[in-house]
Amino acid sequence: MSVALVRNPGEGTLYRYYDSIQEQVVSHAETQGVVSVLRLTMRQTDAPPLHVHSREDESWVVLSGRVRFWVGSASLDACDLHDAEPGAYVFGPRTVPHTFRPLTATADMLVINNPGAIEGYFRSIGPADARQDADHADSLARYGVTLLDTPPPRPS
Repeated sequence: MSVALVRNPGEGTLYRYYDSIQEQVVSHAETQGVVSVLRLTMRQTDAPPLHVHSREDESWVVLSGRVRFWVGSASLDACDLHDAEPGAYVFGPRTVPHTFRPLTATADMLVINNPGAIEGYFRSIGPADARQDADHADSLARYGVTLLDTPPPRPS
């Protein structure tokens, strides 16, 4: 990139991922593969299963709401728990298992992947009535992602 990129909310490309809408704030193509950034409003039902990336580091910026992160083990029960409030930055290095779920009804987040090729997986899923990550385990594996456990429990 030879110039700075400024993208305000709503100026990115919108696409369906299962039954939610994601905004591609910046794509890996725009950054020569360095980074991909998504903006999303996450509901409690949108939590991914516990998983691990082998190819990219992942970061999150919580814009609104509260989000619980499970990190560090191949089992939800053995993971460390961390709660992130609005303004929090969370870093998940490659090879460290993780998942997350809003503690509030929704949470607005930026999801940052370095490098950014994983966005191809998100875009390939398209619309569906409900999240079914296990149905896409082979596709996830092509992107270096392994599912380890179920999604975390909903807050009571």
